Amino acid sequence: MSFSLLPKFTAKALTDIPPDFLVERGVRLLMLDFDNTIVPYTPDKPTALMASWLAWVKDCGIHVCVVSNSTNDRVPRFCKAHGLHCITHARKPFRKGILACMERFGETPDRCVLVGDQIFTDTLGANRCGVCSVLVDAIDDHNIWLKFRHGLEVPFRYLAKKRRITR
Repeated sequence: MSFSLLPKFTAKALTDIPPDFLVERGVRLLMLDFDNTIVPYTPDKPTALMASWLAWVKDCGIHVCVVSNSTNDRVPRFCKAHGLHCITHARKPFRKGILACMERFGETPDRCVLVGDQIFTDTLGANRCGVCSVLVDAIDDHNIWLKFRHGLEVPFRYLAKKRRITR
């Protein structure tokens, strides 16, 4: 598929994406990055707003699956506690984890969205699989590596600024 570093859409935060935005586009599977998209890197408790947003999306009949590169057991623990499916060791931007998620739910790329905070993993991985990519701002750039990585994304974020989802 396409090698593009530009997301199809952008949003300030995951909770700024209205579920009806997904429903109107026929989305049946919402794939979410975990760290810095749903929760910061260390805590594994979502804010009240995030918990209600996740419930709202599921109430719309959309399957939600966390697709994470993490090898940490906090991802499956979080997903189990919140009634979410998950795929860990996804190795984004490689296609394996994303394709495994679509296969698990029997969905095609045109019925899927992947939301994440990093262009070089989440956006590129989604685009390579033909899945609609949504880039959100990181919840917390807690270390120098993340600040550096997100700094490298600035030109791509600038080019995609007109793709912002508005309520």
